[in-house]
Amino acid sequence: MIGYHGCDQEIAEKVLAGLEGLKPSENDYDWLGPGIYFWVDSKERGLQWATEQSQRQYSKIKNPAVIGAFIHPGLCLNLTDYGVNEDLLEAYDVLKTSFASTQTELPTNKTRRNGIFMQRQLDCATIKVLHEMRELHNQAAYDTVYGVFEEGDELFAGSGFKAKTHVQIAVLNQASILGYFRVA
Repeated sequence: MIGYHGCDQEIAEKVLAGLEGLKPSENDYDWLGPGIYFWVDSKERGLQWATEQSQRQYSKIKNPAVIGAFIHPGLCLNLTDYGVNEDLLEAYDVLKTSFASTQTELPTNKTRRNGIFMQRQLDCATIKVLHEMRELHNQAAYDTVYGVFEEGDELFAGSGFKAKTHVQIAVLNQASILGYFRVA
């Protein structure tokens, strides 16, 4: 598949020159868990995100850019597949039990906009536990995590479509990134 990563122009140039790779995001609110995030088939959304980030007060992005990548999903936790719900529920139960045993509060998803959680601490923690469970049971690690994210205002009055809905893939195994390319 083809993915697009929004970043600063300086980072884009270093990656394209082979001087460095992209660094995985490790935020506790990352909705797909840890990984290098790409917008699937949407260079426009990748650039829009980088531009929005550059306008924040303490942003690392000064000159918004987007680079493309060829990605082989490999063993993919595909959140659009109904079949993964059982695994997610099991991971959530383990997470909930773990927090209850230490009498600490379970992470929660936060910052609702248009009914959608924008910061997904609970979802991120659940996906991390799922990764840990696979490792504990000697199952192969996921290379990528793939999902659809509804975001933004109604596209038009009464619509179920959201203005910023997108598909993203988080790459955990950097060997899944087959190569990068410059976006015109």
